[in-house]
Amino acid sequence: MRPRLLLTALALTAVTACTTGPSLEKQGTVTAPPGDSKHLTIGSAGFTESDLLAQMYAQLLAKAGYSTKILSVTNREIYEPALESGQIDVVAEYAATFADWLNAKAHGADAKPVGSPDLNSTMTALRALATPRGLTVLDPGRAVDQNAFAVARSYAREHRLKTLSDLGAAKLPVRLAAGDECVQRPYCEPGLKKVYGIDVTAVDPKGVGTTPAKQAVQSGQDQMVLTTTTDATLGQFGLVLLADDKHLQNADYIVPVVNRSRAGSAGVTSALGRLNTVLTTADLASLNEQVDSWRRLPEDVAKNYLKSKHLI
Repeated sequence: MRPRLLLTALALTAVTACTTGPSLEKQGTVTAPPGDSKHLTIGSAGFTESDLLAQMYAQLLAKAGYSTKILSVTNREIYEPALESGQIDVVAEYAATFADWLNAKAHGADAKPVGSPDLNSTMTALRALATPRGLTVLDPGRAVDQNAFAVARSYAREHRLKTLSDLGAAKLPVRLAAGDECVQRPYCEPGLKKVYGIDVTAVDPKGVGTTPAKQAVQSGQDQMVLTTTTDATLGQFGLVLLADDKHLQNADYIVPVVNRSRAGSAGVTSALGRLNTVLTTADLASLNEQVDSWRRLPEDVAKNYLKSKHLI
């Protein structure tokens, strides 16, 4: 088992002699050749899915001849500067969310979002924002972890619902279990009404994909819950996802982001790219379930999956 270290904000933000990324004052066109350090640090954001992706990245890179270690950091405000500086070399990110985060960092919190449901335009915007910071965004794979909406399986069966369009067409009153911000976010209540014509009568502020939120839908107190496409526990509550058939949600495909000066080589790109045609959204949900529900270790789940796909 590889060592997992917990970085503090102080350790990550300290200026060290090994800092290799561009400073905020010197950002611009990156002309230096991509680096190929043989000792790489993989960042994890500290939640199950991020831990799993970090483990898969580390094991794929180890197979390709790199020495790796994993650092767990729970805050993007901390790990992104560490990625720029070279204290972290590789991290799994979510395309639209990371694009909007970098955009807000560069242009202010009120900047117009650049992430969208369109993957190509999202990736173009993301790479334009990442490159001046010394970061290279590799190609996305098939797996996407984006906002999603689930209803009780019995409710879907009764009203013949498979998509959000079906729910809108059914003209059913819907009480939605979600976070407080749902009433304002375009991907949530406003979008459900505008794009799908769903009659959202109220937002029950129980959080995104929380156990109380799912229990409220299971019991019939609420009719739908905001969760994610890789939620591993929906089946335990008798819930099923409704397809976002009109693409309301942003393209939060999983993308590896690397520090160009240390991990921008063809070797790293090739090693991580082997996961792209294999890992699906359904696979990732299953892996999350093995950790969260079956209490298996992320490194063991990751290894078994990669072996099953003949990647290691």
